[in-house]
Amino acid sequence: MHQLKIKVEVFKEDDLYVALCPSLNVSSFGESIDEAKKALVEAVEIFIEECSEMGTLDEVLEESGFTKKDQDWLPRQAVSEEHVALAI
Repeated sequence: MHQLKIKVEVFKEDDLYVALCPSLNVSSFGESIDEAKKALVEAVEIFIEECSEMGTLDEVLEESGFTKKDQDWLPRQAVSEEHVALAI
């Protein structure tokens, strides 16, 4: 079985939780964090299935920063991550 490892971010917006996979720009939502994450996994699975059926999966994953190791796809790894404040 192959694996695709994704980063999941969850935000609260009003009464809902929004789960986002930033590298694929796929999101979903739910009334709880767990519901939002479950809905996101389903959305990513559908996205991957559609890309696979169109024959573009490898290209889409590579353009999104994933690298293939053996049969698994690994996300891009940041060497540094921080929040920076800008004056606007």
